[in-house]
Parts: sequence; structure tokens; C-alpha cells
Amino acid sequence: MAVPARKTSKTKKAMRRGHIKLTTPNLTACPNCGELRKSHMVCPSCGFYDGRQVVAVNNASNNN
Repeated sequence: MAVPARKTSKTKKAMRRGHIKLTTPNLTACPNCGELRKSHMVCPSCGFYDGRQVVAVNNASNNN
């Protein structure tokens, strides 16, 4: 059975795993309210998507 001759160093391990990382989501400004939101998703602050309101947003809950 094959066994490594030496321990893999932290540097070598990090270089091998260099492509494994977190990516930031692509955010765009909502054309209705201007808040940042994910592309092709309903705006969480105003509830608009594609120029029409699709989700009723209750802003009274923020006043607690």
C-alpha cells in the first residue's frame, strides 16, 4: 500500500486548495427602491420583481 514519504506542508496543502473559496453574491440595485438585491430575485425591502409588486412587505415590523 502506498504511503506518503513526508507530511504535506501547510503551504503545499493551501496551494492545492487555492481554488476552493467562498464567492460573493452578485448584487444589483433594485430599480424600484434602489436597495441591493440578488439578481433574478424578489427585492426583500420593497417586494417588487420585474416592475410589479409580487410580495406584500410589512414595514411596521421594523418599528418594534
